[in-house]
Amino acid sequence: MTLLWGKSIVLKYNPLHCLPSAEDLPDSDDTPVDNQLQHLIPGLLEAILALIWANRMDWFFGVDMGIYYDPEQPAIVPDGFLSLGVDRFFDENLRLSYVIWEEQRVPILVLEVVSQKRRGEYTSKKKQYAELEILYYVIYNPLRRKKQPLEVYRLTDGEYVLQRGNPVWLEEIGLGIGFERGTYQGITREWLYWYDEQGQRLLTPEERILQAEQRAQRLAERLRTLGIDPNSIA
Repeated sequence: MTLLWGKSIVLKYNPLHCLPSAEDLPDSDDTPVDNQLQHLIPGLLEAILALIWANRMDWFFGVDMGIYYDPEQPAIVPDGFLSLGVDRFFDENLRLSYVIWEEQRVPILVLEVVSQKRRGEYTSKKKQYAELEILYYVIYNPLRRKKQPLEVYRLTDGEYVLQRGNPVWLEEIGLGIGFERGTYQGITREWLYWYDEQGQRLLTPEERILQAEQRAQRLAERLRTLGIDPNSIA
């Protein structure tokens, strides 16, 4: 309560007003990725979501973006993360970082891609994500030879429990995640993809374009067999 000109005034206090905003915080930890896959794999997952959820505005997928969970601590920066129930974007400048006390939601899934230089994916980061109560923790380790490269953990009673299968169905997200060989940006190798409930892989934007081009070519050939020039059709 404050005394002003002989009158008592009750000031409304909002603790969020005292916390830094996304504009005040670095957007990452400025640590460069040490493997190109750490950028390409989450980028592919984001591109597929942008296609299949084009009409949804209640999700956000961050790639190499800082997640701030405590104003006194540095951001934690997974290779990728998915958050549901948030605005897809605020304005044309988009997000600078993901600030939990502004978003009011923790991500539902985080992804780490392991390289030869370990960054605590199996230890400190795993513990930290569990403490933040992030439901799914996904680790992709392409260097593994005897063990499965993809591990999907679900938080149960404060502990991450490994989920079996490839793909793994993520009930709360409504998608599955798994790995198989494919081609992305002209690179043929093992990639991570999203899957539907029947276990069918969802197409990438590149595959959708190729599929449309092939369909157009078949239609043009059919028209020519009927004596119709496809170029004459407006």
